Amino acid sequence: MDLPLDMSAQLSSPLLLPLAMFVFVSSITPGPNNVMLTASGANFGYQRSVPHMLGITFGGVFMLLMVGTGLGALFAQLPWLYAVLQGIGAVYLLWLAWKIATCGQAGTAQAKPQPLGFWQAAAFQWVNPKAWLMSVGVVAAYTSPQAYWPSLLLGMAVMLVVNYPCISVWTLFGSAVRRWLQSPRALQWFNWTMAGLLLLSLWPMMAGVLR
Repeated sequence: MDLPLDMSAQLSSPLLLPLAMFVFVSSITPGPNNVMLTASGANFGYQRSVPHMLGITFGGVFMLLMVGTGLGALFAQLPWLYAVLQGIGAVYLLWLAWKIATCGQAGTAQAKPQPLGFWQAAAFQWVNPKAWLMSVGVVAAYTSPQAYWPSLLLGMAVMLVVNYPCISVWTLFGSAVRRWLQSPRALQWFNWTMAGLLLLSLWPMMAGVLR
């Protein structure tokens, strides 16, 4: 099937490589999602963390679609609405940090906590400043006014393809260090460290709430 001319132009656009690099750098660098995935890999292993990773990827793609259809402009016109979202996000953040800090020992029957599910991970993107920056960045820098929807769909496709392998690296890293975290004390220190890094990585949002 032949692609529409505007879509074909976008696929061959010189912006395609910079778009892929932007998504790659945004996805692979440290941030709230990757901190949580490292903790999830260490506590639950890679396979049990797959729904968490899928939730991040598909949640980010859906956020990009919503920002591209005008949600970002709505928040610009109604800043109080975004402030409410930030407040909810702050509470949700504290809950997630507590969940990470109190995970049980990896590989034991006493480890009652469960890894984050698909919908929880997808919902977290809405209170994740890094996810907002990625979505806004794609819409602002890598969409074309002459072919807006094809370029937006292209951005979504690139995010879908690039994001999952990048965040998998962090889950695999967590799984790799799992063998050194079999003692309850070592795992406790690791989980508390991850919880602290999660809070630090979301400091910009917390500062906005406290202002």
